[in-house]
Amino acid sequence: MTRIAAVHGVLPAHRYGQRELAGAVAALRQDGGEVRALAERFFAGAGVEFRHLAFPLERYPELAGFGRANDAWLAAAAELAERAAGAALAEAQLHSSQVDFIVSTTVTGIAVPSLEARLAPRLGLRADVRRLPLFGLGCAGGAAGMAAVDGLLAGRPDGVALLLATELCSLTLQRADVSAANLLATALFGDGAGALVAVGDGVDCAGPEVVATRSRLYPGTERLLGWEVGDDGFRILLGAELPELVRLFVGEEVSSFLAAHDLKPGDVTAWVCHPGGPRVLDALEQELGLPEAALAPSRASLARCGNLSSASVLHILRDVLQADPPPPPGSYGLVLALGPGFASELVLLRW
Repeated sequence: MTRIAAVHGVLPAHRYGQRELAGAVAALRQDGGEVRALAERFFAGAGVEFRHLAFPLERYPELAGFGRANDAWLAAAAELAERAAGAALAEAQLHSSQVDFIVSTTVTGIAVPSLEARLAPRLGLRADVRRLPLFGLGCAGGAAGMAAVDGLLAGRPDGVALLLATELCSLTLQRADVSAANLLATALFGDGAGALVAVGDGVDCAGPEVVATRSRLYPGTERLLGWEVGDDGFRILLGAELPELVRLFVGEEVSSFLAAHDLKPGDVTAWVCHPGGPRVLDALEQELGLPEAALAPSRASLARCGNLSSASVLHILRDVLQADPPPPPGSYGLVLALGPGFASELVLLRW
């Protein structure tokens, strides 16, 4: 089975409190008082205390238009991803030349050649490294990337794989959009990157093993979550009914997935749940009958740096791996993320 050798998360240097960001966004939009009051309410209720941005606040007025924003994304994303990958490989005590597969996921910028291809010479990857760039998975990309890595390593017991999740959500800001969905997204999402190193079962590693994965699409929910792409870039689709759909579908999906392995939610020691927002976390907690402490790592990550889209689950998994005490041998963990589709991605771990 695939084992996780190391996980590392990085954040940009520019750190701001939620109140400061609310004021800056309101000034940038030059909205009327009613819209400004609505934005401030979303910022106050997002469960976020601080966020890190790819650039200083004063730089963002220069980044109008999709072209400029995407150019800025490419430069900053490459730097963050390189830092995350280098640190994860060092923690795994592996050299970049040992990497056989690299999977990269993002939903906040576009690059051809893709991000991992541009990073390959900077990281020192071999010319024959197998690449798998993923786009469009959104917040589910980190968990889906773990499943993709597991699939790639299934036939390579001596293989090494690197997963990169790089998201600069601040560069998708839509200044003219005063919809509730855009205001909520502006209050919730932050910038960051994560890297995970995994190895085949023929490589000596003490990390948790990947027991199973599951992907699920929920029909009729395509307009619930995602992007509308226009001249100004990515305009978010974020349905207010998302927490209710979590109650209707995701709780049962998780229970079914665990039951297939003779487990119940109470048997899971470590919950690595994407912090889609306070209401989504509340819905998961209630539907699965979890104690308050179960989703504490997700809530702490949300407060510390916001929703990092695909990179969030890697940051939370890193925190779980570094906890004192760590999960005991033989215990189970569940990585859970939701994304456009509407879809869920589940990864069952065992220490």
